[in-house]
Amino acid sequence: MKTTLKLIVALALGTATLALRAAPEKQKNWIPPATKIYAQALSEQTMASHPELLSLTFHGVPPGLTKVYTMFAGSYVDRIGNPDDPDDIMVSELGITIVDPRWHRTRDAVRKFVMLMPLRDAAGENVGLLVAAYKNPVDSGKGEKDFFLAGTALRDDLEKLIPSYTALFQPAK
Repeated sequence: MKTTLKLIVALALGTATLALRAAPEKQKNWIPPATKIYAQALSEQTMASHPELLSLTFHGVPPGLTKVYTMFAGSYVDRIGNPDDPDDIMVSELGITIVDPRWHRTRDAVRKFVMLMPLRDAAGENVGLLVAAYKNPVDSGKGEKDFFLAGTALRDDLEKLIPSYTALFQPAK
């Protein structure tokens, strides 16, 4: 019995170690155009004017596709084209907001607070997902309400700059 238990533990640990070493990269489900799109320019401009942000990403279904939920612009350029996670898709499809304090995320180098919000165009229509990750130092004293208000204000400001969803995919000027 002890030998069997040791073997099970050894196998479990070995599998976990292999999984950590050989974590595959996500398969892209969309390739952006060669030229910078308007959404990418918005992400870069917003990041430059908001030092409290760690990242800002735009998600949705690129024009001409169906149910291909992807990150199509953002501060993590190498992740553009990665498929969305189930919580991202839920925000896009249902129009809900997720307030994510990232409690006990010890693998993250910097403490952060993440807001997953419906992305809206100038007409106020939900057209996808906006993810804003805020720096959250231990001594910030900020909580869910502070980040919710900051995130939704940021999203509402961006909304005014988005004439339509398809405009986000047009070449940046």
